[in-house]
Amino acid sequence: MNIRQAKEEVARAVEVYLAKDENGAYLIPVERQRPLFLLGAPGVGKTAIMEQVAREMGIGLVSYSMTHHTRQSALGLPYIAERSFDGRTFSVSEYTMSEIIASVYESMEETGRREGILFLDEINCVSETLTPAILQFLQYKVFGRHAVPQGWVVVTAGNPSEYNRSTHDFDVATWDRLKRIDVEPDYEAWKAYALATRVHPAIIAYLDAETSDFYHIETTLDGKEFVTARGWDDLSRVMRVYEARGIPVTERLIAQYVQDARTAKRFAAYYDLFNKYRSDYQVESILAGEAPAGITERARTAPFDERVALVGLLSSALAGEMHDAMLRDRATEFVFDAVKAIVRACDEGEADASDVRSACGKATLDCDERVREGRRNRLLSSDEGSALATASRFLRACADEPFALDIEQVKGRFSAYAETLDGMVAASSARLDNAYAFFDEAFGAGKESLLFTTDLSADAAVVAFIGRYGSESYRAHTKELMLEERADALRERARRAMAQ
Repeated sequence: MNIRQAKEEVARAVEVYLAKDENGAYLIPVERQRPLFLLGAPGVGKTAIMEQVAREMGIGLVSYSMTHHTRQSALGLPYIAERSFDGRTFSVSEYTMSEIIASVYESMEETGRREGILFLDEINCVSETLTPAILQFLQYKVFGRHAVPQGWVVVTAGNPSEYNRSTHDFDVATWDRLKRIDVEPDYEAWKAYALATRVHPAIIAYLDAETSDFYHIETTLDGKEFVTARGWDDLSRVMRVYEARGIPVTERLIAQYVQDARTAKRFAAYYDLFNKYRSDYQVESILAGEAPAGITERARTAPFDERVALVGLLSSALAGEMHDAMLRDRATEFVFDAVKAIVRACDEGEADASDVRSACGKATLDCDERVREGRRNRLLSSDEGSALATASRFLRACADEPFALDIEQVKGRFSAYAETLDGMVAASSARLDNAYAFFDEAFGAGKESLLFTTDLSADAAVVAFIGRYGSESYRAHTKELMLEERADALRERARRAMAQ
């Protein structure tokens, strides 16, 4: 299965394992809750989905890479204890609590969350001395004499032997105690993630045309050459920072992430071509509704890979703007709630300016604490954290004003803050309409506008923006997309019927 399907399986298993009856007992007894084992190639996103599942379900997460552990850190350190048997005292060996089990208890203490996921990566690559303890753990969820607390689902992961020579194969008895999930690299599944997280459009456009370059590992005379999903993701992040700082993205940089010489060279050449498209097509003029006639004509007659690049440029630009607008929208909600609390705390006209300053300061501290607690619990998404941080800056500016503000002045600043959001929404909506108008003029009812709509629909921020503020042009083209998908499904059904 692909990584998206694997995430669904993990989420369902966790939900079922944590389900309880009317008496509070787990419907599946803890001893029958098989640990999950994700077996898949390196860099496909196994660790990332654990963080997503924990955050979406509102439960805790403790994760470890087992390749860093020794027998002592996993089992605990031995010590001599005195025990009495039949009236006689004996010295016996005991073990301190495992670092891993202790981390679960620490997480519960820090976050107050009594249920969660204990994720152990590289479980089949541990040292020979630790292997027996790992096999015992997979069967009984115990390290030494200490068990994983009830309410914590064990999820493990590892690489097949063809990717890692240090792996150990499990015997049938061990496999028969695990819930095995095989994960395969799949570009279409990764593309949905890539669009949602705004992976660099040059990478998506390149892989759309060269899907076979998405993931491969090969042994050559010079050693391993490989490309992974994680490599593309990390390359995207560094490319965006390089571009923002005006630092050239070179083949040398690309090869540090795409560790296959042929693929690195091909993508470097495509990236140069992509930048030429970005310059030639004047994306800003298209979104402003001012595209020169020559641009429209060039798009109409361009080869398909060039049109795909143009789609990526426009969808990426719009998705970024709508993402910023939705961050501002969420921050505005936080500020609105804080201003209401400030008004209540100051009893409207009865408070003086110092009371207002104090209330603004307290609201700022509350906002900052929510960020710290969310990050400590690993349950705060980066977007939620950014929105809270933006709200905190507004509140801190009110609190730190040299001449203390009164309640009406705080309300006035909030009104101006909200108007900025209105401007962002109006601008993004108009630019989306302009993009669709360009596609309609250049390509009519061609595949390009459908591809553009598909890319936008995969971005959670775009969907949230349109769901909140609407877009007639998007909705009209979504209907076209649904008709196209229905026709594709019918054609596929007919093909299968003929093949039988």
